Amino acid sequence: MSVFECDAFQHHESVHFFVDKLTGMKAIIAIHSTDLGPALGGCRMVRYSNSAEALTDVLRLSRGMSLKNSLAGLELGGGKAVIMVPESWNNDPKYDGPERAELFRAFGRAVDSLGGRYITAEDMNVSVEDASNIRRSTKYVVGLDTGMGDPSPFTAQGVFVGMRACIKRAFKTSSFAGLTVAVQGLGKVGWRLCEDIHKAGANLIVADIVDETLQKAKAEFGAIIADKDGIVTTSCDVFAPCARGGVINEDTIGQVRAKVIAGSANNQLSNDTLGVDLHKAGILYAPDYVINAGGVINIAPEVQGVIDHKWVAMKVAGLEQTLGEILDKSMTEDRPTNEVADEIASRRILDARVKPMQAA
Repeated sequence: MSVFECDAFQHHESVHFFVDKLTGMKAIIAIHSTDLGPALGGCRMVRYSNSAEALTDVLRLSRGMSLKNSLAGLELGGGKAVIMVPESWNNDPKYDGPERAELFRAFGRAVDSLGGRYITAEDMNVSVEDASNIRRSTKYVVGLDTGMGDPSPFTAQGVFVGMRACIKRAFKTSSFAGLTVAVQGLGKVGWRLCEDIHKAGANLIVADIVDETLQKAKAEFGAIIADKDGIVTTSCDVFAPCARGGVINEDTIGQVRAKVIAGSANNQLSNDTLGVDLHKAGILYAPDYVINAGGVINIAPEVQGVIDHKWVAMKVAGLEQTLGEILDKSMTEDRPTNEVADEIASRRILDARVKPMQAA
């Protein structure tokens, strides 16, 4: 299969493959669009079964960043990077041997070779320390401790206010009190989201791969523990996918029992056509790249070398209105929410592309 024939290619500007023999690094950087500005998107390290899986993931994530940055009103394009976990690390993305620092320095050289068309940041299994090692090889990295700080609380806050926009429309109330929210994935974002939901008075069902975290959620939030896969189809008011993507797929789509799907995970739908099925079933889906934009909003000022916490707070709070307008348009026009969101985001990108051509 060639890159162009991959279903996820979706008119990317460029896709770059990098190998570093010394560290065993195998990385792919996908740049979907630079029409609105340099392509900003994080780098994740994942144990992929093969390079085709890694390619599909980075392409879908990259396009999602274009749409996310567009709808968030940022002057930034979309890109993404993935690193395949080296076999010498025993396929463990959390491996902390001395080779780790060298690998991320090698990745930094890869980023630097693109001359600023792509700007990277932390994502799944990539820490602030990893980003600091990337910075040793390139200036095109944001999200370090010297900048706007950890983006995960802002991602969680965006999901919370976006979830509230969904609740207003699905249950005709702005209160979480008495509702049951099922959260899949209790990482930094998922845990912070649980804190906010618990404070707001909702009941929690949680799932994660770390039993210690689950027991802590049970003790602190009174949460009910569910199976990490079975939680997708559990009975609840709101399902919040906050782990890996693709949890809404051909196998699970007909078994979803939630009225609302609103979470932080990227690419929650295994393919976009599933948005039609959710719409027909009367399930309100918050397009993931709209509701989870708080993190990228938080690091966006760093691209310009600015620290502006008030601007970030305002933009994250504005996600509730942005998502609300998409949900309302979806209901008025009887169209899937992801189709409406795609259309609005793509129009802004296209307008940015056409204007310079007209000026020329």
